[in-house]
Amino acid sequence: MTFDEEWADAKRTAAAGGSSFDLVVTQDDLGAVGHEAFLVHGELHKKTDIAGTGATARAATECSARNLGMGSELSVTGSTWDSQVKTVLQMYAHISNHLDFSKKAHANDDEAIAASMRHRDGSALSVSELQMYVK
Repeated sequence: MTFDEEWADAKRTAAAGGSSFDLVVTQDDLGAVGHEAFLVHGELHKKTDIAGTGATARAATECSARNLGMGSELSVTGSTWDSQVKTVLQMYAHISNHLDFSKKAHANDDEAIAASMRHRDGSALSVSELQMYVK
């Protein structure tokens, strides 16, 4: 099944459930996901051996010092691990930062829209004035 077919099927299923919305996300949802990404980033950073000083690095050094070939292989394993952990950390940081930015940007958009729907004296536009925007 192609992506387009799968997406169309998902939309049909959602529509059958009585929802006419494609996607609904609240500020609280964005905040919760961003916060979780921040927490996971912090825990991963604390609990992984990014500096390369852990057991794998020590074993690689010891094996190499004893002229065992697996020392260099352990070094490669440690380097690969380090690279992949850094990539995952960057992804979590990006998720957290992007959601924080999105939350602020949408709040600013909401404020701008609310301000544009008021008269200069701060009073709300009437329903008939709002109807002009709909047509």
